[in-house]
Amino acid sequence: MNIRPDLKWIFNQTKDPDLTLCRQLFSPEIARNARRFHRQIPEFKMSPLLALPNLAQMFGVGGIWVKDESVRLQLNSFKVLGGSYAVYRYLKSLLNANEELTYAELTSAEIRQKLGKITFATATDGNHGRGIAWAAQKLGHDCIVYVHAETSKPRIDAIRSYGATVKIIAGNYDDAVRQIVVDAKNNGWAVISDTSWDGYTEIPIWIMQGYTTMMAEIQEQFAGQGITRPTHVFVQAGVGALAASVIGYYHALFSADAPRCIVVEPETADCLYQSVAIGDGNPHSIEGDLDTIMAGLACGEPSPVAWPILKQTACCFVTCPDYVAAKGMRIYATPLAGDPFVVSGESGAVTLGALVSILRENGLSELRDYLRINQDSQILFINTEGNTDPAHFRQIIWEGSNPVPREHWTDSAG
Repeated sequence: MNIRPDLKWIFNQTKDPDLTLCRQLFSPEIARNARRFHRQIPEFKMSPLLALPNLAQMFGVGGIWVKDESVRLQLNSFKVLGGSYAVYRYLKSLLNANEELTYAELTSAEIRQKLGKITFATATDGNHGRGIAWAAQKLGHDCIVYVHAETSKPRIDAIRSYGATVKIIAGNYDDAVRQIVVDAKNNGWAVISDTSWDGYTEIPIWIMQGYTTMMAEIQEQFAGQGITRPTHVFVQAGVGALAASVIGYYHALFSADAPRCIVVEPETADCLYQSVAIGDGNPHSIEGDLDTIMAGLACGEPSPVAWPILKQTACCFVTCPDYVAAKGMRIYATPLAGDPFVVSGESGAVTLGALVSILRENGLSELRDYLRINQDSQILFINTEGNTDPAHFRQIIWEGSNPVPREHWTDSAG
């Protein structure tokens, strides 16, 4: 019986990609600057790169590696890297500082007096807002965060725990972004957004550059294992900022020898996949409520800054139903004997779930052949978030919500 796969994919047909933008935005020097700033933050330390050797053996690949951002500064997400670096760059620009400023200088009474009281503002599905709220509180400034109506209470409470004001906006994430732009202009707030739009690109670029701290750490950790680079990188995408940062970094560093990079999206919020499918070279928005358990990826409008990088350098775009993310969460949470236990939220786990589907499900041979995953492959994932919504996490792990349809069980697929 032929079983139709639930994953959809589209290959990037770009030949000889132009890597100019990757090198301009994500050079090793830029990554060093971002990491230099982050290292000054009290309690900052490198997040672990975890090996899952027994899972790799089960699926016949050389290595499965997970950069675990669930423990980053106790904020449960990688987002603080981008948000804190963008706030730093913004304050540096206000001070007209040509030299790098230290974290101690930014938190000094003298600098605070020069700057006055600033209100940082952003829209979020949860993790980015928490990172901006944390950074504003650490630096002694105010913060207001807009969330959409479906944002869970635990995510809202986490943002408020860092002193931010939270306002709930009717509609989806993109509606919250549009509203914060209007209100920030009227109130004189400083918008620190991880998506971009016409006339607003500098700060989103700073956020993306802040993520390169994570990439520099990964490469250092791989070097300690005698690995030059991963052969494959699976990276999740909402507006595409993280994906462009990860993929842009690897192409800036390795050019034509960069890993094969796969962008993974929810099937109900697949603005990047749809933009590639339309095929006119431009980013396109999608409509609807973007309903998915992957709250951090529920975005309908590609970032105009991220899009030019992704359309040049990602090798393919994959969309997944929600049960694929839930499957990834359960695999992380029930490791094979000897592999580490990983706490991963829905947005963090979808890439692992996608790999397992690709390797084991019927109907995906075209994608398997294209990716050339084999016994020598070293595959990198980024666990972008931990347990950011405890009630929903338990529903998936304990109660088995979002189950894999019987026809797609990997054991039966062989």
